[in-house]
Parts: sequence; structure tokens; C-alpha cells
Amino acid sequence: MIRQEEVYKIGRIGKSHGVKGEVSFQFDDDIFDRTDADYLVLEVDGILVPFFMEEYRFRNDSVCLVKFCDIDTQQQASQLTGCDVYFPRALTDESSEAPSLASLVGFHIIDADTGLPISRIAAIDDSTINILFELEDGRLVPANDELITDINWQQQQITMSIPKGLLDI
Repeated sequence: MIRQEEVYKIGRIGKSHGVKGEVSFQFDDDIFDRTDADYLVLEVDGILVPFFMEEYRFRNDSVCLVKFCDIDTQQQASQLTGCDVYFPRALTDESSEAPSLASLVGFHIIDADTGLPISRIAAIDDSTINILFELEDGRLVPANDELITDINWQQQQITMSIPKGLLDI
């Protein structure tokens, strides 16, 4: 069984496309194209289920059409409409110099000075040039390379040297 902490959200299935089982997939992260992956994980009725991709093609920078194995009709494809799409953390390249921002959601922020946990990343705000970690407690922390001292992929922790007073804002 796939657990939530083993994956991270990369998008959502839109409506079916055509009559042969294709679906539109709105993605926030194209990691599935940059990494060798045969499958994506869909949340179906609250359960994380792997779906193997037969083929996919991009429509634009944020939508692609996907044909999953064993989904061969428009009716079968339409049952996937609205499903959240996740990518397995195990398939990401942890040694990459620039990890996918979406892959950091769910990581715990640790204060480099005290070693104490600050909060968990709930979302990434990349709507401006200054990318922010949105923490579960509502605070915002700049996702600045100069503040990050370490990323521990196994423990899903980011150690940051956060200037005094920043978390009090």
C-alpha cells in the first residue's frame, strides 16, 4: 500500500479526451517527464493507486494528455476526472542540484541554530520571484538557497538558518 509520505502532489486529472481512454492532466511539476517513470499515483476514493502510463503528450506548459494502461474507453477515463495526481518520492533524483519544489511539500523545517522543529511545509508559493514555504501554522519562510543549510531526504527535513525575528512576523 502506498503511503501519503511516499508521494507528493504534482497535479490533477481533468476531463476525458477522445473516446480511447485519454485524460487531460493539469500538472504543477513536470517531474514525470524529467525522470524515468512508468507510472503516476492517483488518489481514487481516498486510496493512492499506481496507474501505469501507456503514453503521454504535452498540450502546453501545464497540461498533457495521458493514456493509462487498461483505461480504454471514454467512460473509464471519465471516472478519473478530478483525481489528484502524485509522484513517488523514491523516483526523484535526490542528488539533483535543483530538487523539484513540489517534492519538498511535507518536509519539516528545522532551525539550524537550535536543532528544534519549526513547522511542516504545507505548500509552496511560487507566484512571485521570491519563492516562499507556506508552513502548516500559517507562517511564511523564504525558500532561499542561502538560508537552507541541509536537506535530509530520508527524514524529510530541511535545516534552515532563519534570521532572528523572521518567524515572528
